[in-house]
Amino acid sequence: MRSSAEVQKSFVQTPLKGKNILSRPYLNKGSAFTKIEREELNLDGLLPPTVLTLEEQVQRAYQQFKNASNDLQKNNLLNDLHNRNVVLFYRLLKDHLSEMLPIIYTPTVGEAIQEYSHQYHRPDGLYLSIDEADKMDIAIGNVELSSEDIDLIVVTDSESILGIGDWGVGGINIAVGKLAVYTAAAGIDPSRVLPIVLDVGTNNKELLKDPLYLGNRHERVTGEAYNQFIDQFVNKIINKFPKALLHWEDLGNKNARRIIEEYGDYLLTFNDDIQGTGVITLGAVLTALKITKTSLKDHRIVVFGPGSAGIGNADRIHSAMVLEGLSEEEAYDRFWAYDYRGLLTEEIKDLASFQQLYARKLEEIKNWKKDKENKVPLLEVIKQVKPTILIGTSGVTGAFKEEIIREMARYVERPVIMPLSNPTKLAEAIPKDIINWTDGKALIATGSPFDPVEYRGKAYEIGQANNAFVFPGLGLGAIAVKAEKFTETMFAEAANAVAHMAETQTKGDTLLPHIKDLQSVSKTVAIAVAKADIKDGVSRVQEQDVEKLIEKAMWKPEYKTIRPISKAEAN
Repeated sequence: MRSSAEVQKSFVQTPLKGKNILSRPYLNKGSAFTKIEREELNLDGLLPPTVLTLEEQVQRAYQQFKNASNDLQKNNLLNDLHNRNVVLFYRLLKDHLSEMLPIIYTPTVGEAIQEYSHQYHRPDGLYLSIDEADKMDIAIGNVELSSEDIDLIVVTDSESILGIGDWGVGGINIAVGKLAVYTAAAGIDPSRVLPIVLDVGTNNKELLKDPLYLGNRHERVTGEAYNQFIDQFVNKIINKFPKALLHWEDLGNKNARRIIEEYGDYLLTFNDDIQGTGVITLGAVLTALKITKTSLKDHRIVVFGPGSAGIGNADRIHSAMVLEGLSEEEAYDRFWAYDYRGLLTEEIKDLASFQQLYARKLEEIKNWKKDKENKVPLLEVIKQVKPTILIGTSGVTGAFKEEIIREMARYVERPVIMPLSNPTKLAEAIPKDIINWTDGKALIATGSPFDPVEYRGKAYEIGQANNAFVFPGLGLGAIAVKAEKFTETMFAEAANAVAHMAETQTKGDTLLPHIKDLQSVSKTVAIAVAKADIKDGVSRVQEQDVEKLIEKAMWKPEYKTIRPISKAEAN
């Protein structure tokens, strides 16, 4: 239970002493406990005699980080530090955010998830099993938190983790990683968050055969039984923590859509893979509009890989087109969706409901060239549509081949090309090739980090469409004003804030901010979202000075003086 000793004040008081304090990561200061604190809290003899400052501890921790032999060891080292000393962990992360973000988040968190059962150190969060659904109340109660103690929950069922698929109970690490980014980027109080994994089984045969696998050893439960479990979870977790933001992460396509559509209109909840990804992609597109001095409604967009992320991108851009003045139908007519079945058309029988709005009429393509399987090749789509924007969320490595990129560049002066699949090995194309194939004209955003590209004496910095630019600020803004739900305006304003922070004049036409600016971007997004909350009438506060409200809401990794509670105070 988070005691009153862990509330952010100029000092904290605790009834705990000795080793009990050292075992509490929100109280433990390690070698930074002062002489007076050591005496009053019965720590004499339990620590080496020299007192270090927080800055000196960061220096030592950073040396340990650099000495780790690989990224997975670095991830484990940081997680262990978090489990010992929360303030030191976040101060280290804050001071070296650009370097450490890929370690605690994508791409290294994917490796940590795959190795979860073999690298297991200690539990972190809440594990809810469909096999013990009747004990859900007990499990939630065992975290020993009151209804006022939690602001933010990140939950996953691990079906579609990053680009690596179904990893069962190991998905808890994606929830942990997301929450670390929330705090590092936007100052969400780490003592007021809760990571959750919903273990409904796994279809990963490798895990089911692994004798050390820690999750449920059966195939995924699907259909009505799954839906009932989700409904039970939502009702019980919101009943327990009624003011918490519920963030869904890495669910399968169909479940992700259904859940956000079912609960999004009356709960403060969002799906980062659908809405967060859409916001960051829209932010990149809005930056491209500034560079090309064009209007969004005049663009033609091909979405290669129309799953949750791909259609999430399309939905955000579509909404922005409607806000710009197009009708719903006019906006849908600006999109062409393409996957393993070819161009999505109305006669395809197994289209998901969220894909149907983007399906084209069969009559439209009757004279287009087809392959031996009677599918329209992607190259033919490019020739016929002449798209201005090409978005890849397919996970098909190298799908944007040279002939496709060159064909697109024939018709468009500054083609916007975004191979967003990650990790890096799944990218539809690499920036260096795109720059070469378009004679340096392409405007590029990628899903994974890439080094700058040198071409004909010009440096092109490649913007990464990293959701970390969006979800921390979305969360902070919503939490600070006690939002009741998310609205389209809030998502649109978040995208505009990201685009505003992109340094297009000095960074070789980069479409997105640099990761080193993540904290300032997150604060800017939070302010924009909070203002939109209030404007849309979904805020429970009416604070006029939003900037002050956001600043006040941000937790900072600083040590507080720790004092024992006296007998009189305890009584």
